[in-house]
Amino acid sequence: MKELLYLKDDQLKDLIEKLFVSYRETFSDSKKILDKYSIGLAHHKVIHLLSMYQGISISELLKRLKVTKQSLNRVLKDLIKLDIIIFQKDERDTRIKHVFLNDKGKKIFKEVFDQQKKRIYNALLNSSSEEVINFDNVLSKIING
Repeated sequence: MKELLYLKDDQLKDLIEKLFVSYRETFSDSKKILDKYSIGLAHHKVIHLLSMYQGISISELLKRLKVTKQSLNRVLKDLIKLDIIIFQKDERDTRIKHVFLNDKGKKIFKEVFDQQKKRIYNALLNSSSEEVINFDNVLSKIING
């Protein structure tokens, strides 16, 4: 355990590579599904967030994705053409739009999620509860800087 307090650059590079490869593999598992619907990674990120935050506003979506309005607009236009999302104006402030997955969008999300969760589920199943908790804590610390 003390060894972790003195991580060397090579150890950190190895960890970063593992994070990269785990991310790549988790998303490559579902690539065929995304391709079937002509959806790329940017589209998938939006669909994933919409599944978690139903009715999220465009401005909140921009904050969570950390992308430009132009980038998000391109993705949203594609998702509209593919009939995956719907918008609703806010009841109090009509300048605010809320974005939802429609039934087709929910179906696509479920297909992708079911594929992705196999890898994650197996990894967690083959780990002790302490390892899972520690892993989650470390990921949270990476995310929160």
